[in-house]
Amino acid sequence: MHSFPRAAFAVLLAACLAVGVGAPAYAERQVPAGGPVLMGNNIAADGARNWADGFSSTESGSAADLRVATYNVSLNRAAAGDLVSDLTSPNNAQVQAVAEVIQRTAPDVVLLNEFDYDEDHEAATLFRDNYLSAGQNGQSGLTYPYKYAAPTNTGVPIGADLDRDGSVGGADDSFGFGDFPGQYGMVLYSKYPILEDEVRTFQNFLWKDMPKNLMPSGYYSPLVRNVFRLSSKSHWDVPVDVDGQVVHMVAAHPTPPVFDGPERRNARRNHDEIRLLSDYVSGGKAAEYIYDDAGAQGGLPAGERFVVLGDLNADPLRGGSHEGAVSRLLDNPRLTDPLPSSTGAAAGGGSWGFTSFTPDGVPRDESDDAARLRTADFRGRGTGPLRVDYVLPSRDLPVAGSGVFWPSAAEEGADLVGGNPFRTSDHRLVWVDVSLSAT
Repeated sequence: MHSFPRAAFAVLLAACLAVGVGAPAYAERQVPAGGPVLMGNNIAADGARNWADGFSSTESGSAADLRVATYNVSLNRAAAGDLVSDLTSPNNAQVQAVAEVIQRTAPDVVLLNEFDYDEDHEAATLFRDNYLSAGQNGQSGLTYPYKYAAPTNTGVPIGADLDRDGSVGGADDSFGFGDFPGQYGMVLYSKYPILEDEVRTFQNFLWKDMPKNLMPSGYYSPLVRNVFRLSSKSHWDVPVDVDGQVVHMVAAHPTPPVFDGPERRNARRNHDEIRLLSDYVSGGKAAEYIYDDAGAQGGLPAGERFVVLGDLNADPLRGGSHEGAVSRLLDNPRLTDPLPSSTGAAAGGGSWGFTSFTPDGVPRDESDDAARLRTADFRGRGTGPLRVDYVLPSRDLPVAGSGVFWPSAAEEGADLVGGNPFRTSDHRLVWVDVSLSAT
């Protein structure tokens, strides 16, 4: 898979995720009948929040103090510097459309996945200044005084033949798949101050140091096992100060659980990358083994409020992930799954052919309720939508509303999603509103 083209990579990833590549099926995660049906049309045309329609709230009349979002924007490019070049001009069509989606949902804090990292943070600055700050297609521009970006493991050579193709070097023989360091990176934008001195990153945490890890036995040499990093990009804990109240943004983008062999090394790694998130927010004994890049050990202290967010590359109901990969996180008693949904993902109901597969390859119909939760659209490649993007607040952050920006064909903004090739991204922005005033 050396220098795998981005379009072909996306096609193969979608196919493998949907079919499951022989991975065990997930235990069904129940979605309440008639459950939350949100978003598509909850955002006013001027980018302001429309609180009148479609919201599901845990407390009637509660005020949402903070909107947190995650969005895989597909702003990855084939070579280092290409994204900076695209962002230097304010007229790139894809980037304009991505910015419009963000402006229509107006998050206070937003994590962008698949945003190429550069050491000078030039791309992150240009996207903010040339696109987010400038109104797109009649929307109001957004001001994000604070941003955070950091190095990732993608494209960093490990010096070994990880994929066993007989040669050393290239995207497959890096700590994380990438043609250059920083490809498929992350950036966090915030309207509130980021406590940079308290940020924790886990780029260098070694996979072998996770107790009961799923690293495939016998696949990696002893030398590789002793240097192999768990995170395919990085794991971050970015504390944000919201008017004197700290909320930790716990972010990641685990590797796709495919593009491997019978050893299932990528599926196993995806599972353990997600497990690290769960153990970290659990804190206490569950997180004693964790150390950050500065050498500090342990997870989040008890009582700290947080939001887990990112493209986790795992669907709880179907797909190619290792068994229970994301269910462990979703079932963590320290957090809440608001079940963000959309009208667009469910449009057409069963006519979209929502099916998953049992281990025997037998198709299984999926309910419209489950379909509403999808966050990535791989229909154009014959694979169907999946739920892979998540915003999961701690239980002490009451949820006031949530949704996925996936308008149905009749709703405003529908032109921003879909298309082949896609106009923005094959993923959808996911947002959750939490109340700090009640805590």
